[in-house]
Amino acid sequence: MAHIPPSTRLVIFDCDGVLVDSEPIANAVMAEALTARGWPMTGAESVARFKGGHMHQVHAALEAELGRSVSRDWIADFDLACQKALTKVQAVDGIADLITRVRMAGLSVCVASQGPHEKMAVTLKAARFDEIFEGRIYSSVDVARPKPAPDLFLHAAESCSVMPEHAIVIEDSATGVTAARAAGMHVIYLNAGGENISGAVTVRHPSEISL
Repeated sequence: MAHIPPSTRLVIFDCDGVLVDSEPIANAVMAEALTARGWPMTGAESVARFKGGHMHQVHAALEAELGRSVSRDWIADFDLACQKALTKVQAVDGIADLITRVRMAGLSVCVASQGPHEKMAVTLKAARFDEIFEGRIYSSVDVARPKPAPDLFLHAAESCSVMPEHAIVIEDSATGVTAARAAGMHVIYLNAGGENISGAVTVRHPSEISL
């Protein structure tokens, strides 16, 4: 079990893997895109290698694997294919109930994701979270450095007029946990397999988070 501290004023949710079950879908598209460019990969391998990462990091890994420069044009094609595939994505099991409990407790909520706004617009609408988070959706494109740097979480907290020490982050990746800790925030690691990460409390399901 994990408990949201009484001093908390803001709960920051990652998007992919926390709010929406998009990782398998997005990484299947990613694997197809990378395979087409000469780096054979399965969806499961893409999840293992790139979960929580940024497209800049994926592109750098592609160039390193191929040993040559690669045009970045493929990223725009990937984004479009991914958005199309994600139109029917489902909410992560149990997360809607947690959001309801958090809001009923009087806490503010927001989303902070590595993904672009265009992608979140698709996934949050599909999961029926778009109205809940309207006006409080933050992307790594909004800041100078993506996760694992703290910039995105600090930007989200500042935009919500909350000090970092009064915010808690719910993440599903080691990259996100590192970013939250660097921002001076509490962090809960949502991992169905029960994997533990230093500096975070692990839960297997949102129902294990109490207020």
